[in-house]
Amino acid sequence: MTDLRKNWRSVVEGIGSCLPEKRVTNSDLEKTVDTTDEWIVQRTGIRERRIAGPGETTSTLATRAAMEALANAGRVAADVDLIVLATSTPDYTFPSTATQVQAALGITHGAAFDVQAVCSGFVYAMTIADKFLASGSHKCALVIGAETFSRLLDWSDRTTCVLFGDGAGAVVLVAQESEGRVSDRGVLTSHLRSDGRHREKLFVDGGPSTTGTVGHLRMSGKEVFRHAVGMVTDVMRDAFAATGTTADDLDWFVPHQANERIIDASAEKLGIAPAKIVKTVQMHGNTSAASIPLALSVACADGRIKRGDLVMLEAMGGGFTWGSVMVRW
Repeated sequence: MTDLRKNWRSVVEGIGSCLPEKRVTNSDLEKTVDTTDEWIVQRTGIRERRIAGPGETTSTLATRAAMEALANAGRVAADVDLIVLATSTPDYTFPSTATQVQAALGITHGAAFDVQAVCSGFVYAMTIADKFLASGSHKCALVIGAETFSRLLDWSDRTTCVLFGDGAGAVVLVAQESEGRVSDRGVLTSHLRSDGRHREKLFVDGGPSTTGTVGHLRMSGKEVFRHAVGMVTDVMRDAFAATGTTADDLDWFVPHQANERIIDASAEKLGIAPAKIVKTVQMHGNTSAASIPLALSVACADGRIKRGDLVMLEAMGGGFTWGSVMVRW
């Protein structure tokens, strides 16, 4: 039953990740595609990525990330009453990948569903889960970003196949009472945007109701870059305005890991110090909805992100979709 008397805030209680075993370096790609390690690193910062193998699917990666997040939170699967899974590469057209994770974890109650916002998916999923928890209707959520983008790639297109990788990351969000202060732990604010006029700049040329095929990823890289910095900095400014904070107050900036040049340009535009940026694009490539939770997992594991830190998340994806979430860790 919804408790309308309390002021709930969504607090991150645990985090987990999962990467496929197969590691593919830029040097490996040089053997099959007309490209070079120097060309890839100079334009993107990417040095390697993980590629899902036989038997590894979006749901299997997501399940392993979720199990690690639950263990990290000191929770059991039975505690979870909500799963929001962001992906553009579901196991099936239906049922949702979230329900497959739910079944794999042995959960038979609550709600589970997918969110499709491409690379912004995790930001969208965090925002949606936060609304459920803050309303008092649910108490414990798994928020997951999981992708097997390698299965959407045209491996003869050197402009796209070198950019993407596979993986999954998850956080456990729990509803906790809050006084509503910026200093209190939890999701402080979120801001989502979309503009469907930009479809041709980043899309997959297939789908059940158009071609009846999965299709391949197509991208106009220069156009995406041109729009990305302005869009993501706008929603980050919205977050600062909503909380009365500035770039100086941030402890960590954890952006979508698509391109090192976009990350650096966005941070510079907002005056975020380079030392505050978490980057994992060099070792994961662009893992779409999985990129932010994978980066968060790395930064938590190595001790950079600590309890009480102010963390800004942002992403932009095909559609276009974009958004930001500010969270007190």
